[in-house]
Parts: sequence; C-alpha cells; structure tokens
Amino acid sequence: MDHCDHHTARLPELPSPEALNQAAEMFRAMGDPERLRLLTMLQGGERCVGELVGENDKLSTVSARLQSLHRARLLHRRREARHIFYRLADEHVAELLNNALEHASERNPSPTP
Repeated sequence: MDHCDHHTARLPELPSPEALNQAAEMFRAMGDPERLRLLTMLQGGERCVGELVGENDKLSTVSARLQSLHRARLLHRRREARHIFYRLADEHVAELLNNALEHASERNPSPTP
C-alpha cells in the first residue's frame, strides 16, 4: 500500500503556469530587505524617488530597486515634470507585505513537522 493512500482530500486546483511565474517574480522582487523597506515606506502613500533615498543610499540604487518592484507589478509609477512618483500597485501588495512581515516576526523560529 502506498503511504499516501490514507489522504482522501483532493489537491487544490493549481494556478496556471503563467500565474505561478508572475507570483515567483513578485516574490523574487520582494526577496531583498532594501526593496521591502521601500515597499513599507510606500504604504503611507505615493512618494517621489527623492523622498525614498536614505542617508546611506544612492539615488541610482534606490531608482533601480523601485524599477525592479515596478517590473514585478508591485508598484505603479507616474511622471510629473522631472519627478517620478511611486505608489503600491494595490491593496493586495500591502496585505502581502504585512503578512510576510508579521510571519517573519512570529516567535516560533522552527516550524513543527
């Protein structure tokens, strides 16, 4: 008898390969603490790139990080004269970010099997 025979629940329907690839791209983009910091800063609303540059950051580095998040469809951007403004793409991005940060801060360091 196969050791998996006791499971009677059906597996959930899997998303399309395209949806899985897009989700993986989003998680890759979020897989950097500095990009997560930028997403967190944008939870307060739209900001221009210059407002997101910290004391130890280069404008070009922050801009590249924002572009990566935009390519992953986590941010929307708009241009106004010489300034580029970014904001979270939608409420799902904020929820995803908050869930990830909450999960990371839980006190249980090792999952039980």
